[in-house]
Amino acid sequence: MWWKRLLIAALIAITLPFAARVYVHFYARDHVYSVTDVPHCRVAMVLGSRVLPDGSLSVYLAGRVDRAIELYKAGKCEKLLMSGDNRFRNYNEPERMREYAIRKGVPAEDVGVDFAGRRTYDSVYRAQHIFGLQRLIIVTQAFHVDRAVFLANHLGLKAYGVASDNKANTRATFREFPACVSALADAYLLHPHPVMGEKEEI
Repeated sequence: MWWKRLLIAALIAITLPFAARVYVHFYARDHVYSVTDVPHCRVAMVLGSRVLPDGSLSVYLAGRVDRAIELYKAGKCEKLLMSGDNRFRNYNEPERMREYAIRKGVPAEDVGVDFAGRRTYDSVYRAQHIFGLQRLIIVTQAFHVDRAVFLANHLGLKAYGVASDNKANTRATFREFPACVSALADAYLLHPHPVMGEKEEI
């Protein structure tokens, strides 16, 4: 019987990521909008991504911030919240994102930062519990926006996703399959608690 059990385990391992990705997509698809159609929210949150060694934003991250700036200038939001990783002293996604937005014309007082957005789950959890948000727009790539919106709405936020223009490469697209498994585990089984702190206003 061992080979039957091995076969069943292999089938589960193969099909589970695809099933998770499909589930997340269909859960979130009615909550993803264009810049023109997205409902107005006071805050649009930009999810972090890689910052290059020279401090410049990666192509993905620049695309996300550019899209958020477009929302801001279109009057779809009044504030931008840059959420990303800052666990190391010499690596600061939110601050580099903030500087980029300010250089592009967004007033400094309208750009907030969340330095503990280490994962998508952390960013949306902290948006609610640290920044007190109940509604927000989430900006990230098309391959990522479903998962972000799923997590946010599951945690009790009214979240609207807007995808940036950048195309996903093959690696990023396939990485979403196990990431969706992890998101479902966090949402329904693990309920992790991110790094917390004092409540902040934006």
